[in-house]
Formats: sequence, C-alpha cells, structure tokens
Amino acid sequence: MFKATVFYPYVKGAQFNIDYYCQKHMPMVKEKLGKACAGIGVDFGLGGGGPDTPPTYIAIGYILTDNLEQFQAAVAKHDAEFRSDLPNYTTIQPIIQISEVKL
Repeated sequence: MFKATVFYPYVKGAQFNIDYYCQKHMPMVKEKLGKACAGIGVDFGLGGGGPDTPPTYIAIGYILTDNLEQFQAAVAKHDAEFRSDLPNYTTIQPIIQISEVKL
C-alpha cells in the first residue's frame, strides 16, 4: 500500500476552506483517479504541541493506492485539473510526499 500525502502548512492569515476541500476537491480527486485510488482522508489541524500554539499543518490530505505506477499515471493525466482547483480552497502552497505504508 502506498500513500500520497498533501500537507498544507499553517500560515497566519492564509485562507483554507476545509468544507470545499472535503466536499468538492477530495471527492473530485478520488473520482478522477478511479481504480488508482483505494481511499482518501483529510485531517484538519487544530493546534500545535503546546497550549495556544497553531498547528504545524492547517490541513493534510491523504490518497491511498495499491499500485504506485497506476496512481502516478492517473495523477499525471489529471494534474492540471487538480492544481487549477487550488485557488477554490486555499492560498497555501502544498507540500507533497509519496510514502510506502509499512504498518
């Protein structure tokens, strides 16, 4: 199993529409990826490690896949559409990581 993680760092004053991200963007990504997507998930950051500290990431999106090559091909096919939706929910530049799930 592999996981693509999209991190949205907390930036004071930046805009992030979690409702749009959960209800529109991520379902669109799942639909476009088709069989290359085994599941999706979203975390919304509430705070950091100490009292009254902001979260490291305001949001984190996950996409699970069983086949990394199929996933990468599907993402390449729809990448422009995924990126063009970014202004609809945030002003934050995402950070992306691909991982192999070990546990």
